Amino acid sequence: MPRETARRGMTGRAVVSLVVLAATVYLLLTTAPRLGLDLRGGTQIVLETKDSPTATAGPETTDRTLEVLRRRVDALGVAEPMLARSGDDRIIVELPGLRDPREAVEVIGRTAQLSFHPVLGVEATAGGSTAPAADGTRVLPDESGQPLKLGPAALTGEGVDEALSTVDSQGGGWLVSLDFKGNAGQGWERLTGQAACSPPGDPTRRVAIALDDKVISSPQVSPQVGCQVGIVGGSTQITGRFSPAEAKDLALLINAGALPVPVEIIEQRTVGPTLGAAAIDASARAAVIGLGLTALFLLAVYRLAGLVAVGALVVYAAMSYAALLAVGATLTLPGLAGFVLAIGMAVDATVLVFERAREEHSLKRGGSLPRSVSRGFSGALSAIVDSNVTTLLAAGLLFWLASGPVRGFGVTLSIGVIVALFISLVFTRLLLHLTMRGFVARKPRLSGLTHEGRVRQWVNRRDPGFLAKPRRWLMVAGAVLIAAVTGLLVAGPNLGVEFTGGRVIEYSTTAPADVEQVRDAVADAGFPRAVVQTSGENDISVRTEPIDEAATERIRAAVSGVSGDATEIRDEQIGPSLGAELRTKAVIALGLAVLAQLIYLAVRFDWRLGLATVAALAQDVLIILGIFAWLGKSMDGVFLAALLTVIGYSVNDSVVVFDRVREIRGQRRKEPFTRVVGAAVLQTLPRTINTGIGVLFVLGTLLFLGDGSLADFALALLLGLVAGTVSTVATAGPVAILLDRRHPGAGRPAKRAPQARDRNDNGAVV
Repeated sequence: MPRETARRGMTGRAVVSLVVLAATVYLLLTTAPRLGLDLRGGTQIVLETKDSPTATAGPETTDRTLEVLRRRVDALGVAEPMLARSGDDRIIVELPGLRDPREAVEVIGRTAQLSFHPVLGVEATAGGSTAPAADGTRVLPDESGQPLKLGPAALTGEGVDEALSTVDSQGGGWLVSLDFKGNAGQGWERLTGQAACSPPGDPTRRVAIALDDKVISSPQVSPQVGCQVGIVGGSTQITGRFSPAEAKDLALLINAGALPVPVEIIEQRTVGPTLGAAAIDASARAAVIGLGLTALFLLAVYRLAGLVAVGALVVYAAMSYAALLAVGATLTLPGLAGFVLAIGMAVDATVLVFERAREEHSLKRGGSLPRSVSRGFSGALSAIVDSNVTTLLAAGLLFWLASGPVRGFGVTLSIGVIVALFISLVFTRLLLHLTMRGFVARKPRLSGLTHEGRVRQWVNRRDPGFLAKPRRWLMVAGAVLIAAVTGLLVAGPNLGVEFTGGRVIEYSTTAPADVEQVRDAVADAGFPRAVVQTSGENDISVRTEPIDEAATERIRAAVSGVSGDATEIRDEQIGPSLGAELRTKAVIALGLAVLAQLIYLAVRFDWRLGLATVAALAQDVLIILGIFAWLGKSMDGVFLAALLTVIGYSVNDSVVVFDRVREIRGQRRKEPFTRVVGAAVLQTLPRTINTGIGVLFVLGTLLFLGDGSLADFALALLLGLVAGTVSTVATAGPVAILLDRRHPGAGRPAKRAPQARDRNDNGAVV
């Protein structure tokens, strides 16, 4: 690259970095975080379903109502809520950090029965009945209070595909545009075509749009519309002098759908955080210690380059956090733990560059230290981009197709990936460009990038033909997989309350209760995973898995022991907060995410390598599920987040190795594929080990010092870290070799790599 072009490139990176840093500082100083139910508490609303003329309240209609409410809460922008059925006809909704709970209550509680009616005329007085007559007609006042006689509903809200709030370009106010689906578009044409047969100005030329038996808009069909022709195009607009908030809420209600039965708000109260201060402090302390150990490790291994990496990680943390603030994400303790883990895994791209720079320098291809660093970035670029793009594909599909906590995970993961790409390709490169010159270039040993390191020295003595018998590797991997799957069949999965439902018991105490002491007492009574929180001013709520009466009495005794006599004021069975619809969406989103990754890898690499990656991914997931089943660990929402993280890590590890497979095969076209894969594993092993150790420090401290649920989170990720690393060698590599034997050509590039040079198996030039 010409020097002038390189200088302009670095200048551009410097300008972009300064702008992004300035925006980060601004957001950190001016935006307050939105904390979740576990850290801050929130508003609890108890709803009761009621019978309607067309449906009877019961478990099935209550479950359908819950799913509609979940869509409404998601559309309100409330992340990480808790919704669960209580008994047969009640729904508990807990919403974290709402600025205006009254607005949420109003939107959540509305039935939102949308209907479109022909106007049959104007009544002389407003004394008509809003209830339908025997012939289906009814009298409702329009927006101005004029009583309209309406015919039976010609369309309902079920025919609406999408509703959007927008500004009226003609009147300057706000309106809601509707797009119909299926046969509803033809129904709208017939309705407006019949109205168009009346002369302009006649009330019967109007069409009434009613929401919950209230006319919100009754526009007159345009004179340009012909009789029996109607408005074509399958869309319309609702105008009604709406404010921006009213138009947004109306679009929200229409998109979420109508409640199958009416609901009544029977209780609203403030609830405290589900986690105690001690658990939060312990987790924060574990995170700080883990990141500190990671920083010390980078400094010990990479010296000055390690210092650059530590600085880049600090900036990564600040940028990611600022981005979460900018999008209004709700921060929960599992989310923060995943955020800390993302910081640890962000080491991966930096270590990949450092190890590539070491390799270039040891081969004497890079020349000077700055040249080695530049070639290190060039060599690692494709692996960095491919691994992050595959993760971003999965994150995007989880966001668009899933809902609830899975969708929130997709948001956090997407932000982490985008920021990591910026840090790796722009900020870290800029810092290395500034530090690896001048005095450091004259004393290259200070950089930490000129010595091979003990791992690479060991690698250089290994024979890459260790995968010559791939079936033996697969037999060992298969034995481990069978042992894990046996745990799922014999011990069975221990699903958490989010999946199975449980029991909520509420107590009123004679003395003010210290929720921390109650939480410890309930844990000592044998319920360490029970969710204990304040409810209202002086009450205590305990939410746990399904339990019998003896266990209920132990909990009551534990509460009484630290807060005086505890009187039970509520005891209800609750359904799963992760309902069937949410679980189905999550599974579909996850399946499509894996398929998208397979297609991308098939295009970028080869279908054989993509299939091998997916095989290793599936094995990692099954092994973690099986080990958790054998250990009797709870598989809850936190575990689900951990499992999604493991999937991303497993794919990244395989992508890094297969990217090197593609490069080596371009250099050694006549080399047996088994030795190509073996050489790729060995050459990327220093990156794998150093990245793994960096993440291990974070996970180890969370495992031993964190709260119980976070300890299981860390355990799942530790298992995923080990399984993902081993499966790349023991499963992905052998599967790719066997596929290449049956269908030759795996990993073969279309043309010779531009930097191709013949090297021996240990990387030395020949």
